[in-house]
Amino acid sequence: MTRAAYATLAWAAQSLAADPQSIEGAPRATEAPFRFRVELDAPRALADTLSASLGLVRWQSYEDMTQDLFDRLAREAIGEAHEAAATEGYFSAGVDIAVDTSRTPAVVTVHVTPGDATHIREVDLHVTGPASEDPAAGAQAIDKVRGEWRLPIGAIFRQSAWTTSKERAVATLAAQRYAAAKLASSEAYIDPEARAADLHVEIDSGPPFHVGPLQVQGTRRYDESLVRNYSTLQRGAPYALADLDQYVRRLNATGYFASVHAVIDTDPAHADDAPVTVSVIEAPPKRLETGVGFSTDTRLRASLNYRDVDFANRALQFTTDLSIEQALQNASVRLVRPPDERGWSLAGTFSVQRTDISGLITDTTSIGGQRISLDERNQWQYGPAFIVDRQKPTGGEIIDSHALYVDVQRAWRRMDDLAAPTRGYATLVEIGAGVPGVSSRNFGRVVARFAGWHPIDRDDDLSMRLEGGVVIASSRKGVPSTLLFRTGGDQTVRGYAFNSLGLREGDATLPGRYYALASVEATHWFREALGGAVFVDAGNAADKPTDLEPALGYGVGLRVRTPIGPLRLDVAYGARAHGVRVHFSVGLAF
Repeated sequence: MTRAAYATLAWAAQSLAADPQSIEGAPRATEAPFRFRVELDAPRALADTLSASLGLVRWQSYEDMTQDLFDRLAREAIGEAHEAAATEGYFSAGVDIAVDTSRTPAVVTVHVTPGDATHIREVDLHVTGPASEDPAAGAQAIDKVRGEWRLPIGAIFRQSAWTTSKERAVATLAAQRYAAAKLASSEAYIDPEARAADLHVEIDSGPPFHVGPLQVQGTRRYDESLVRNYSTLQRGAPYALADLDQYVRRLNATGYFASVHAVIDTDPAHADDAPVTVSVIEAPPKRLETGVGFSTDTRLRASLNYRDVDFANRALQFTTDLSIEQALQNASVRLVRPPDERGWSLAGTFSVQRTDISGLITDTTSIGGQRISLDERNQWQYGPAFIVDRQKPTGGEIIDSHALYVDVQRAWRRMDDLAAPTRGYATLVEIGAGVPGVSSRNFGRVVARFAGWHPIDRDDDLSMRLEGGVVIASSRKGVPSTLLFRTGGDQTVRGYAFNSLGLREGDATLPGRYYALASVEATHWFREALGGAVFVDAGNAADKPTDLEPALGYGVGLRVRTPIGPLRLDVAYGARAHGVRVHFSVGLAF
């Protein structure tokens, strides 16, 4: 059996000349125009490719078409259809063209019988260069390239997928530490009789890159140090595109800049100390925003936000926010100092909030300050807040409380992507206490959260979430409601209304001193950014550990990958509530 070497298939037939009068067979002024329309009789998977590839289709509306030019287009259509089918993996397609001149305009039917598709029989993905000689980081990078290869054995060979897979493989290697990775060679061998394709790809990794000096371009209003201080890139550290992308996202989120672009010098000669160039375009410092929205947790929402990121001409971020929702109203003022050269920023906040959820009205006023570290993957946050709170349960007694609350939070985020992770985990621990003498009750508070993501294969992944918290006190009375726990809703236990799970007292759901929840979710990705999920949630909040009887929720959902994180649309059944609820959310809970 002869194996035909296949390098590149043409995506479309050779283009006709732009000037139809210059083509052999083009009409002369004395000839009557020939009118026709094309109908494609082909599987849906081939229709778009055929439509884009056939000259007959592209020229069917040409006003000066002649019989001679049409005959030429019809002859060429046979080869064009074969080539178009081959790009989709059908190398033995049958093509037939029928012309019905009894109709006006004439009907040209292109029949394409694709036959058996050509499937991938063998994939030989080989990486050469320094990556192949590094048993640790290099081997890990190569494993990632092979694990994310998009044309596995058994898949249908398509030209577009073949091209995309090679580009993605190179990009995957370059995104780690081999920034100068390039395609050395590639071949696809097609066995027409066996309907099989053997793929051979060689990638030259180039040298491992290390982060060099940071070069800032485009600053006018602000000093270059502001851009530098938002960086967690360490000079001499191994290069990773994910770290550079996170730096760009961090700068974009500050409000200082309308555009941020960062690249590393990919010249192999500079690999040991590769300069990183950050180009910025500054944004107007003052911004006023209004909006309306909807949340399945708190329903209709209207908001007004004013922001000045150069308050007092000192690059201080001053933000005022007013939001009115059916179940929650909030007004706040926040002042944030950008990070210093050690990567720490200071923030001060004053807020007034009123909620009316599950039969409990709360009025809370707080003022506080925080010191926050810059690195999201290893983040610290600590500071004091003075909180004054009033709880008004339906049919119950009013509870007034206040506390000077001091806490420290630590987050470990070990994910491949902080906004839209596919593998890894995140853990957050918070420890705090009400200061004796200036709090209505002495108490301690501990909260722990964990989320993990695990890819099962190329199109399926598994995620899980565990959370728990406790307020250490003899009673919940005297502890502000914002420091106690209720659960249920989009981001916690689906199938239940927002904060509807907790301590029942009369017609109200009150927050308790304990809470726990768990969630497991499996997702199948039909396309790169579109998937479907099944999930099970369980959780509750109570005033005693023995009363933490889990409320179960389960259902199905739609998943869409977006630049700001996963979009989730879920339909869940709450076993305890005996009802179905729709939940919508975007982004990660922490």
